[in-house]
Amino acid sequence: MGTVVAISVYPVRGCAGTVLPRADVGPAGLAGDRAWAVVAEASGEVVRGKHAPALAGVAVTGDPAADAAAVAAALGEPVRLEPLAGRPDGGAAVHLVSRQALDRAAAGIVPAGCGAEDPRANLVLDLPADDERSWVGRRLRLGSAVLQVTRLPKHCLGVYAEVAEPGTVAVGDEVVPAESGARTGGGRSLG
Repeated sequence: MGTVVAISVYPVRGCAGTVLPRADVGPAGLAGDRAWAVVAEASGEVVRGKHAPALAGVAVTGDPAADAAAVAAALGEPVRLEPLAGRPDGGAAVHLVSRQALDRAAAGIVPAGCGAEDPRANLVLDLPADDERSWVGRRLRLGSAVLQVTRLPKHCLGVYAEVAEPGTVAVGDEVVPAESGARTGGGRSLG
């Protein structure tokens, strides 16, 4: 029914993502994803991407001191990185989006009330004959991980999922339905 074509983690919330060939998926999501928050030194407030769009262009290295310096340079103000406790703004463990949805958004074809901005998804899927928005309530196996699709994000691109079974996902893995509590064979479709 589809395949994983890209994997990204966003180690510092609001900053650019890191593309990976494979990732471990734990109960909280992909390892290293959204592990740090940017905090303004002057106010002690968390700096969010919607208020500081320059964050999206900052490539992070995984070294908190170097990353804080890069963010400070981009924002023009002193900042520090703090471990991010919990999921921000009601986010889910994993965000999935199809390449087809991204192509539609790039062409300006989005449902009313939805956005076409970068969804900052963890997993990009190639779904030639399916639409991930119909998956809410379904369980999927990607690699050795099983995800429970829970809802659509506010911006409407892709779907949010929680981790039902931790595992590993890699570029090229098939996306197949998962039976509750049991491993499934490949090659079946959601249809």
